[in-house]
Amino acid sequence: MNVVSAPWLVEHLNDSKVVIIDCRFSLNNSDLGKQQYKHCHIPGAYYLDLNEDLSARVGTHGGRHPLPDLASLAVKLSKMGINHQTLVVAYDDSRLGFAARLWWLLRYMGHERVAVLNGGFSGWLSLSYPISSEVREASCSSQNAIFTEQVQSNMVVDIDEVKSRKDLPGVVLIDSRETERYLGIREPIDKIAGHIEGAVNYPWQSVTDGSGYLLNVALQLSRWQEIRNSEEIIVYCGSGVTACVNLLSLELAGFRNTKLYAGSWSDWISY
Repeated sequence: MNVVSAPWLVEHLNDSKVVIIDCRFSLNNSDLGKQQYKHCHIPGAYYLDLNEDLSARVGTHGGRHPLPDLASLAVKLSKMGINHQTLVVAYDDSRLGFAARLWWLLRYMGHERVAVLNGGFSGWLSLSYPISSEVREASCSSQNAIFTEQVQSNMVVDIDEVKSRKDLPGVVLIDSRETERYLGIREPIDKIAGHIEGAVNYPWQSVTDGSGYLLNVALQLSRWQEIRNSEEIIVYCGSGVTACVNLLSLELAGFRNTKLYAGSWSDWISY
């Protein structure tokens, strides 16, 4: 189960085997997501911050959002009452741009029971479903709530692997950023514009419609028609976050040969 609907989730708000995590965030205002959560959120939801929880501290290399320390994240997840039987539902209000990061991270840590909320928080509100302003602290001490990571190292690549593999027959390198950034016409974040030589462009926003709902499976399949026979697909974006939306799309389309270049363009240009 990679995706759940708002009607499904509202029926499972009190299910002890479902944990909801609010992932709202803004790259332009790093406090906004946390403020939005405190103002109102889906009842019972915890909050995880892209910078503080889902990324490590920025260094010389590794990109703008390096992968987090997995042991520390596992402790936080355990305190939320998450174990191997828990279904984690992640949501945001950015067309899955941040929720998909948590979706991918949990799978990378070996936890398959994770889904994103289709339509995000706006979709939830549009149905007049309940909201809450009660901040939920991660403090569960249950012996059953032990999240143990089992890292799937085959799901990620670093810059050396990208360099050595990107031009091999059967390997496709995907740039997930907006076309203007891919072409180097506009670069609002990173110091250097352009893309990795040989990469093809599949903007991550094309995975959903303008309201943040995923395109149906047939359309997801259609998006990837030109690379359907690829042996390996490496996906990147600016910092390894929104690339996860494309990885979700590929998963929905049935691809199992995908990898994330976690450092992405911001790591590539640091060298």
